[in-house]
Amino acid sequence: METTVTKSTAEANRDIAYRLSNNLPRLLREFSRDFERRIWRQLNERGYPEIRPAHVQVFANLGLGSVRVSDLAARAQVTQQAMGKMLKELERLGFIARDIDSGDKRAKEIRLTDKGIQLAEDSLKVVDQIQQEYREKVGTEELEHLEDQLRRVVQMLELEYLPESWAADEPR
Repeated sequence: METTVTKSTAEANRDIAYRLSNNLPRLLREFSRDFERRIWRQLNERGYPEIRPAHVQVFANLGLGSVRVSDLAARAQVTQQAMGKMLKELERLGFIARDIDSGDKRAKEIRLTDKGIQLAEDSLKVVDQIQQEYREKVGTEELEHLEDQLRRVVQMLELEYLPESWAADEPR
């Protein structure tokens, strides 16, 4: 006679909890959150207490030249109203300037001010520093492999809202 082994409710609940809390989306989210917390802490220490995580939506999607708020919002996957609010705030803080594009009156030319350029340069230094901390903890090869694999997977997914620059293999 064959015996059927069934899991107890407690065991089934533990399995469900484990699968909900230990999966790819959660791991990616925790890695991202840790990286971002380190960025904001270090930017605050460098004299940028007014910069918030939401502002990265502007800087990461700005690109060069003229851009419509609608295009910027689409790249950042936020509403036009949310993007407009962030742009106004960053303009008030002196990090960006917005002018009417002489070639297309419907578009705004959004550019970094000197203060914005300094923030961008400091942000890159902070990212380099955090990556060095990660390399010391997990190893250079492991971190580079993770980044290469994630880049490859993102490219394979052909996510249409990503900037074209993501399609190119950028040197480290």
